[in-house]
Amino acid sequence: MTGQPISVNGRSYRWPQRPVVVVCVDGCEPDYVSQAIEAGVAPFFGELNGNGTCLTADCVVPSFTNPNNLSIVTGVPPSVHGICGNYFWDREAYLRVGTILAAFSASGAKVAVVTAKDKLRSLLGHRMRGVCFSSEKADRVTHADNGVEDALGMVGMPLPSVYSAALSEFVFAAGVKLMARERPDVMYLSTTDYVQHKAAPGTPQANAFYAMMDRYLRELDAAGATVVVTADHGMNAKTDAFGRPNIIYLQDLLDAWIGAGVARVILPITDPYVAHHGALGSFATVYLPPEQLDDCARRIAAVPGVELVLSRDEACQRFELPPDRVGDLIVVSERLTVLGSSVSRHDLSGLDVPLRSHGGVSEQRVPLIANRAAAALPSGRRWRNFDAFDLALNYLQ
Repeated sequence: MTGQPISVNGRSYRWPQRPVVVVCVDGCEPDYVSQAIEAGVAPFFGELNGNGTCLTADCVVPSFTNPNNLSIVTGVPPSVHGICGNYFWDREAYLRVGTILAAFSASGAKVAVVTAKDKLRSLLGHRMRGVCFSSEKADRVTHADNGVEDALGMVGMPLPSVYSAALSEFVFAAGVKLMARERPDVMYLSTTDYVQHKAAPGTPQANAFYAMMDRYLRELDAAGATVVVTADHGMNAKTDAFGRPNIIYLQDLLDAWIGAGVARVILPITDPYVAHHGALGSFATVYLPPEQLDDCARRIAAVPGVELVLSRDEACQRFELPPDRVGDLIVVSERLTVLGSSVSRHDLSGLDVPLRSHGGVSEQRVPLIANRAAAALPSGRRWRNFDAFDLALNYLQ
């Protein structure tokens, strides 16, 4: 029944009194926002100091796109929803629980989702009624499949390249148009980290991106929406002092140690869009014969640049992961280092700037910012990015 609290995955969410917009800014290290404010290009963000809510939260590790977006829209970690990477080996990739978006839409709320990359669209729109489409395939939307027609005409922008800042701008522009035309009760916007992979906080390219975002967020605020901004992960340089990538090729090491074809390294950052990061991130999972586990774990841990080597059970307990969807070992590299499989399997020709990437514990801290002040927040709480809807609906409404 509309107006009543909705229970999803063990949490209760109050019915929105005004439109609620949760924004996942892909790759948003908190310093991007603070540097844009300092440069004077993000005045709306700056005005929230004292008028809104500003928290720092922890994302899910592995700090990749799919696990975190799905955590945000389900309100629970991967151990519950089942998505623990952009890619994993010999496991059926499906969502194990319902989403907050689907639950509200089933209860009669108007719900809208716009995501940059189409890889997320079907997961975010799982069993959801309403508008759900991606910038990447905005030219192919139909009312039957996406709940809207002529997205390009509605937004007033041409179809953006998947490798561009415009892919994310299209998300924000669509959100503003949908707010004016449909006034959804709940809206989720998810961008791409193309800019963050290429530009450090405070650089002209990064500041231009956050200035663009700032303008659209002001429009959503002016429309009367409660807006919560968070991120799926942070971003760090993964280079040495000369700007050369710091890469540990795990598959090559293991093949040298125990023979080719014995171990299997999976990089969960891998997805169809690898030109800007070469499928290199700071988290890997390794499948090994039982008799090789202890020796290989010790050897990997001794490699410079490796921060953690954990057994499956240790990793699942520490990072709240589903045991049936990770390997025998979890390897996490330190802040300036990425993990690869084999030299021959990575095409770095698309890296036209020094490598920036994510995936590890070093990219876990993300912003959790709202345009409204909370009357009272619990003291000592560890905030997570997947508390975004809890914050919006239960504390800010």
